[in-house]
Amino acid sequence: MKTISKLRYFLYLCYIILAGCTTGKNALQKGDYDASVAKAVSRLQNSPKNAEAQQVLKTAYEFAIQDHLRKIDEAKLSNDLFRWEQIMYDYQKLNQLADDINTCPACLTIVPNPAKYIKEVADSRYNAAAARYSSGTGFLNENTRSSAKKAYYEFEKVQNLQPNYKDVKAKLDEAYWAAVTRVVVQPILVNRGPYKLSADYFQQQIDGFIGNYSRNKFVIFYSEDQATDQKIVPDQVLSLNFDDFVVGQTYVKERVEKIKRDSVVIGETRERKPIYGTVKATLSIFDKNISSSGLLDMTIMDWQSKKVIRQQKFPGTYVWRDSWASYKGDDRALDKNQLVLTRRKESLPPPPNVLFLEFTKPIYSQLVDQIGYFYNNY
Repeated sequence: MKTISKLRYFLYLCYIILAGCTTGKNALQKGDYDASVAKAVSRLQNSPKNAEAQQVLKTAYEFAIQDHLRKIDEAKLSNDLFRWEQIMYDYQKLNQLADDINTCPACLTIVPNPAKYIKEVADSRYNAAAARYSSGTGFLNENTRSSAKKAYYEFEKVQNLQPNYKDVKAKLDEAYWAAVTRVVVQPILVNRGPYKLSADYFQQQIDGFIGNYSRNKFVIFYSEDQATDQKIVPDQVLSLNFDDFVVGQTYVKERVEKIKRDSVVIGETRERKPIYGTVKATLSIFDKNISSSGLLDMTIMDWQSKKVIRQQKFPGTYVWRDSWASYKGDDRALDKNQLVLTRRKESLPPPPNVLFLEFTKPIYSQLVDQIGYFYNNY
């Protein structure tokens, strides 16, 4: 019986707590008047005669109105250049409260005419746009790339607040191009015959990367041809050159192993019983490595001052490997892997242009990582 009583008491407490949550009473007690109104409205939509929700709505709405109007008055008296955004926000919250109540017939019997602040929202939105426009114009007049970027974001906010405010579209465009860093990427020059096609392919990969670069809207990459065709005066020039590269350095190493194996059947007795003995072989293993490597230099130079802004070296190496073997003696002395190796013949290595391309792969990975790292937050 005691257990049943405790269970009933627990369920009763849960009901009381749940009722308080769904009617907005708890939110009201915590001073979250907007949430309290929203929960009371939701409760009355489902249960129009809920007395607690009715009382919560009446009290919470009055407090919410007072709270937002107080914040609006305080903001109007502040020196914050962007105070009109806070004012607009509070008027919008008041309108949201009114909209919520207007969707609930039971709520309208408690708050018959919830106040709407349509003109006030429009006026504060206009004033907020004017403040951002003024701020953006000030930044733009500083005539620096960093301030132009700040101006761009200010004009972007103006457009979000008041899309047709004055000449904001033109200002946004002006700020953008004042903030942009134009980078001309000079092509890699490799004139050695066998490697030219591979170097061209490597260049195409780089062109693809810079052509699709979008991490920073204020950085635009141009190839030399694009810059010439569009008459672009660069802010920076990114040049790429191989300091050196070597393709096809060949190293062949021979290892000779004397191998013997005991307890191998080497014959039979007259009684046809196995005769065990030791077998021997001389195994020659050949390891062939063809190494190709290069060092790419990346230099970023300021076009006006000709000053080097950044310089880095990117190494790359590719080693093609081949192994085979031969033996003299009894093949029964060899294990399975050694036998497989003896059946292999020396392979034909890849052509020089393929070796060139292979050692540029790690260089490319390093290069694009560093270009991204440098320009993503430039």
